[in-house]
Amino acid sequence: MEEMLKGRAIKGGEFLVKDTDAQDVFIPEEFNEEQRMIAQTCRDFLTKEIYPKLDEIDSMKNPELMPELMDKAGELGLLGTSVPEQFGGFGMDFNTSMLVADIIGAGHSFAVALSAHTGIGTLPILYYGNEAQKEKYLPKLATGEWKAAYCLTEPDSGSDANSGKTKAVLSEDGSHYKISGQKMWITNGGFADIYIVFAKIEDDKNLTAFIVEKSFGNITMNEEEKKMGIKGSSTRQIFFNETPVPVENMLSERQNGFKIAVNILNIGRIKLAAAAIGASREVLNKAINYANERKQFGQAIANYGAIKYKLAEMATRLYVSESAAYRAGQNIDDAYESLKGEGMEEAQAKLKSVEQFAIECAIMKVHGSEVLDYIVDEGVQVYGGMGFSAEAPMDRSYRDARINRIFEGTNEINRLLAIDMILKRGMKGEIDLMGPATAVSKEIMSIPDFGADEDESFFAAEKKTVKNLKKALLMTAGAAVQKYMNKLAHEQEIIMNLADMLIEIYTVESAMLRTEKLVGKRGEEACQGQIDMTRTYLYDTADRIHSWGKNAINAFSEGDEQRVMLMGLKRFTKVAPFNAKEARRRVANAMIQENKYIYSDLY
Repeated sequence: MEEMLKGRAIKGGEFLVKDTDAQDVFIPEEFNEEQRMIAQTCRDFLTKEIYPKLDEIDSMKNPELMPELMDKAGELGLLGTSVPEQFGGFGMDFNTSMLVADIIGAGHSFAVALSAHTGIGTLPILYYGNEAQKEKYLPKLATGEWKAAYCLTEPDSGSDANSGKTKAVLSEDGSHYKISGQKMWITNGGFADIYIVFAKIEDDKNLTAFIVEKSFGNITMNEEEKKMGIKGSSTRQIFFNETPVPVENMLSERQNGFKIAVNILNIGRIKLAAAAIGASREVLNKAINYANERKQFGQAIANYGAIKYKLAEMATRLYVSESAAYRAGQNIDDAYESLKGEGMEEAQAKLKSVEQFAIECAIMKVHGSEVLDYIVDEGVQVYGGMGFSAEAPMDRSYRDARINRIFEGTNEINRLLAIDMILKRGMKGEIDLMGPATAVSKEIMSIPDFGADEDESFFAAEKKTVKNLKKALLMTAGAAVQKYMNKLAHEQEIIMNLADMLIEIYTVESAMLRTEKLVGKRGEEACQGQIDMTRTYLYDTADRIHSWGKNAINAFSEGDEQRVMLMGLKRFTKVAPFNAKEARRRVANAMIQENKYIYSDLY
């Protein structure tokens, strides 16, 4: 299947049917000195300004504290990473903004405030604003003089955002719109100066976006929401009561609001994955520290196999998520450079590049948030009784992590979107799914090749396994589409199985490519831990994909068709025996010795 697609730049979602060369992916170890300095600035800011004040931030007793912290972040340039230099920012590339989100992601409620401001609060103006709007708002947003919030969700419109009931009525003299409606779960709502508000004009089918200044008036809000986690993040219900908004503050065109919301959420999704990576790393480091310090039965609990398993599995999942997130981030950067080189306007090129990799953004949002949930849960377990104590750090980490599977579209919605997008691109001919799927259908009817593999290159067996896992998904998805056609959207359980297969294929391949590239740079001996984690994750992934594929096939097939597909699935998910216990022990022992997560030299 890969032969048909060699020699072309990869498109979003095309990883499923095209081989990727390890030299073509970006890995975190390749960040340059300037980017590493930015990362250090973020770490220093957390250490000096955030960590000593976590309890004070969460108490919400001082409503000025979070805005003051945002001001300090603005002074360091952390709010203007993505804003062009002409508007007072640094104009950094996408992967650098991912790096900032990653490191700051360990900052609990502050990370949420910063991400909302720099992402969904600022980017709609950067990407969709006209020149006058950019010149007026971006410099103040880049420095933090003005704080931003994003008002999309309503009591009756969450995942179905376009069903919002907020109205915008044009004044009789045509000079302004009067916006009326209720928005909820508005991050930064309590202190924002600027709101990106979505409303419908007359009987429009789609939303329109507006830039609303708090100073416009007729804006009221409820008290701060009491939440399970991210308690220090200002979260309000906001009421617009015929708020007058000048017509020139319409963002983009009438009825373009839903498109704005979708595209900005794509960015928010992959940035959330980056933030989850940073939070995961912080929790893992604390768990390693505690396991080394805590003594039971005469020795540190880090010496016990059960704890080593946990630490190694936490590290493995983190390594995989890191690998995939920065791979996708670089794909977005490369697509932007390509589009800009073709003459596309800068803001449009940035939007189109992210839109091109919307599938990967959805994949990473799910994977990053679920890796973080796994890591904080195991972090509590490593701490034991202290993990359940509010005096120890796992309490805050555990509670704060839970929102990430809901933020930026629930993980269920993102799973549905990932499969929907890849199938639609296949139907439009943007990705050749039909050719590879047909080839796989013929292959499962043929006699398996039991001959010895001639390829003895590094990771040759692992590459073959990943190719086969792709075939398992193509076979299963192809048969499901043939069975249900346009009604597949109603079979959400099957789509969830397909999405999980897709997510694991992308992430395990990303880890394999990262490790292969590292081995090429440093040699196998220096990369033993990365090799162990990659092989362990692939070994487990094959079993997971077999399980999801089996559940999907059993749900829509029967008789001979079912038996043939189940045999094909077994063939495509077969892996050689592997001693995962010893691999995990090597991974854990190396971290225990260094007392930290050591599998990326950036941190």
